[in-house]
Amino acid sequence: MEKFQQSMYDLIVETSTKLPKDVRRAIARAKARENAGTRAAMALDTIVENIQMADENVSPICQDTGLPTFKIKVPVGVNQMEMKKAIRAAIAEATKNGKLRPNSVDSLTGKNSGDNLGEGVPVIKFEQWENDYIDVRLILKGGGCENKNIQYSLPCELEGLGRAGRDLDGIRKCILHAVYQAQGQGCSAGFIGVGIGGDRSSGYELAKEQLFRPVDDVNPIEELRQLEEYIMENANKLGIGTMGFGGESTLLGCKIGVMHRIPASFFVSVAYNCWAFRRMGVKIDPATGEIIEWLYQDGEDVDFSKELEKAEAAVALEQGNTRVIDLVPPLSEEQVRQLRVGDVVRISGVIYTGRDAIHKYLMDHDAPVDLNGQIIYHCGPVMLKDEEGRWHAKAAGPTTSIREEPYQGDIMKKFGVRAVIGKGGMGAKTLQALKEHGGVYLNAIGGAAQYYADCIKSVEGVDLLEFGIPEAMWHLRVENFTAVVTMDSHGNSLHEDVEKSSLEKLSQFKEPVFK
Repeated sequence: MEKFQQSMYDLIVETSTKLPKDVRRAIARAKARENAGTRAAMALDTIVENIQMADENVSPICQDTGLPTFKIKVPVGVNQMEMKKAIRAAIAEATKNGKLRPNSVDSLTGKNSGDNLGEGVPVIKFEQWENDYIDVRLILKGGGCENKNIQYSLPCELEGLGRAGRDLDGIRKCILHAVYQAQGQGCSAGFIGVGIGGDRSSGYELAKEQLFRPVDDVNPIEELRQLEEYIMENANKLGIGTMGFGGESTLLGCKIGVMHRIPASFFVSVAYNCWAFRRMGVKIDPATGEIIEWLYQDGEDVDFSKELEKAEAAVALEQGNTRVIDLVPPLSEEQVRQLRVGDVVRISGVIYTGRDAIHKYLMDHDAPVDLNGQIIYHCGPVMLKDEEGRWHAKAAGPTTSIREEPYQGDIMKKFGVRAVIGKGGMGAKTLQALKEHGGVYLNAIGGAAQYYADCIKSVEGVDLLEFGIPEAMWHLRVENFTAVVTMDSHGNSLHEDVEKSSLEKLSQFKEPVFK
């Protein structure tokens, strides 16, 4: 069990820090499709750089390391209880070493366990089989993409697509709608797993199971093979693009499974996964506990260092077509009102993190620091202390901003906050507040946790650490922290524009395709 525990630790670290070959190839194909000099191309350049940095640093690709889910097949006679103990110990060790962010929160008290352990966490599912080795697969699926999972009960009415019936064409409409509703909030371009049938729980489980399939495999069921190919071709015509910036690449993979159902229910369940598709697998010798083979390693690998050289060559083109503005907080209303959607900003100075717990707290309490003219960063970083007690950011990408929609506008006006950094955009209430107050929303690249951690030169302090590391208010000194203005003080929203445009394109797929 000691060697098995080490094998599980190695699997966790590899899954968190290094994308498998099939995912890298999918990202490289998306990059090749994109038009140079666009916001989407810039986002993909950042993603590629982040992947390379995670490889070199052996640090989390994305700061949200999700809820670890293990699927394990074991020979008869293997002690599953001891395996579970070893996996839990490996999870705690990986969290302590900064390879996982502490993500396990008591649903009643809100208290973070600090070690990624808790009731039902991590998820470990065993299945016996007749092979003589142990097959362990792990997926780390972050909250941003998890929140864009969706389930449909057929028949139903779908925005832009009309009625979806209990047939293959109704399933087709549900899958297209699932891609549309995710927009950039799930860190597109992404992957989807689809489960047809079952009940509400087994349908979602089947959908998530599809994410363990290799990106390049072929569905053995002919109707589903055709449907997967149709979705891959047409979802990319919606124009949502990387990070919801618009563009040619919205979906990187689609895998569909089917199971029986009862006559009264017809569910289509969709599990959405971001571009940072962190799933790995190993074969284990049950006698020794050692890894005998790594899975998802077939086919050609992508040398992203060469892709980075191409990206550097494209920087001049991008900057030639885009305003690049340097910002040093605190910001004045005049400075903010000069910013327009599409501008690229580079921030140097101190910014403050704030997620769900902080926003809820600020609605009823004074801020622990003076936020007048300051920037709030929607971020739950991975933090480690050194031997001298100083904090260091090991991964620090943006979280999905829409969760803060009920609070954001009020907090900006109450404390004088001038800018918010996050991903995926915000809604009408925040847009109105930006217009009235003189504020701006800055979209960072979701999942690019190493890229942004490199911009953090020091941790100046922390408040409200009792909320847990992801939810505390961190004071971060940054240098050349780059983001795109996607909502400005003049009522403009790129997210609103892309959503309207993609809805119009979605409506083109109303007519039946499969008989």
